[in-house]
Amino acid sequence: MFKSVKYLLLFVILFQFTACSQKNDKPIITFSADSSSIVIKNIDQASLFEIKKTYQANPDSIKLISVLVTPGAQDSLQDEKDISGKAVLAGDSVIFTPANSFVKGKTYLVESYIGVKFADKSKLFKGTIKHNLEPQTQMLLR
Repeated sequence: MFKSVKYLLLFVILFQFTACSQKNDKPIITFSADSSSIVIKNIDQASLFEIKKTYQANPDSIKLISVLVTPGAQDSLQDEKDISGKAVLAGDSVIFTPANSFVKGKTYLVESYIGVKFADKSKLFKGTIKHNLEPQTQMLLR
């Protein structure tokens, strides 16, 4: 009798630890207050550690964030153009500053692999695991 109670108690405790794990908050991608740069904040500790480690090794070679200007309805060319700029790690955020300032009225597509997970428990149980990582995307209107 005590063995079954002991196993039941152990199961309940383990279930609580797995159910009460960290929040699954995605990083937040927004413009800065003056709209001169793009800020990624709310980065989880594991991703932040990997970014810092990679950034310290070679800050010029990593591409943390990809920014594309999307064509408007009136544009004759329907191509997305890559925006060049520099990503800087500042505290627990990543700040992307473009080489040329953002144009008012344009829509920008921001893609980032920061904090993206290949497979988690819910995807495993639902059977929705994909064969490749999908970046977090955010459309920002200046």
